[in-house]
Amino acid sequence: MRRYYIRQKMKSLGAFLIILILFPYIVSVFVNGTDIRAGSDGSPHVKVRTAGAGGEETVVELGWNEYLAGILAREMPEDYETEAMKAQSVLIRTSLYQSLENSEDKILSEEYMPRSAMEKKWNLLEYKKYYRKYLSAVEETDDMVLFYGDTYAWAPFHQSSSGMTRSAEEVTGSSDYPYLAVRECPLDKEADNEIQVFEFEYREIQNLCREFLVAEEGKEAAETGYSFSDFEIQSYDSAGYVKSMRIGETVCTGDRFRDALSLPSSCFSFSESEKGLVVTVTGNGHGLGMSQWTANEMAKEGNTCEEILQFFFEGTTVNREIQETDLL
Repeated sequence: MRRYYIRQKMKSLGAFLIILILFPYIVSVFVNGTDIRAGSDGSPHVKVRTAGAGGEETVVELGWNEYLAGILAREMPEDYETEAMKAQSVLIRTSLYQSLENSEDKILSEEYMPRSAMEKKWNLLEYKKYYRKYLSAVEETDDMVLFYGDTYAWAPFHQSSSGMTRSAEEVTGSSDYPYLAVRECPLDKEADNEIQVFEFEYREIQNLCREFLVAEEGKEAAETGYSFSDFEIQSYDSAGYVKSMRIGETVCTGDRFRDALSLPSSCFSFSESEKGLVVTVTGNGHGLGMSQWTANEMAKEGNTCEEILQFFFEGTTVNREIQETDLL
């Protein structure tokens, strides 16, 4: 009888110790949910090159779905519709598979928002809700990717267009991307920060554009300075983005001028002020591929992920990637 009593006490003690050991896990599951824990989604891991605390590069391993959800969180606002997020997930996944296919070391470098940053951005309750939303968009599209013919499609995206997306042939001079054509997006006119105004001193523009200004002209401008007459827009593409412009005697693309001045887009116009040059910019991003704003508005109207993708990438197909184990 005494031995039985001792065995029962030992069993009770063992059960208590197991509960004690598992208690942090149980709390974590209760607070965050089983699908938020590292590696719990069952997806394979991928190597990601990222900047360390001291700025040095380091390589970390992340769950594939967690990595995609982190990129999605960085690229699309948390209050966007689920179908828009799913369309964005397909584009992100397509680009990553392209990178993996062309990479020898299979290390990716696309920036993402780690869960620690999400938790810092939102409180714990909101973080839990938003992370689930991003992760669900990734999981619900599973291994969906965008193909053109038998190859991955080029899958660019931007925040909002000028009211029309751009033709890849006009931008790149190549006919390899016929599915990236002009698409009317009138709802982009209502997008956040759709029209922004910037003012620059002429000397400031000269310094920012120094790399591509004609050498002799740069010397002359350094002595005399630019004036409003030195800036001329020569041509636009069919979506209203600046195709060619002149700075003094230098001719450059609108995209190059946008990059030099860190403008939101290359759909802009010039005017003059007492300070110097006023640049009025419409849209956010390069204007190619999917407009996130219009994608979200389409989702609000009941369009599915597939319908959104077909609107912006007509002629492509949404396939299931069957080479995952070879690429990851």
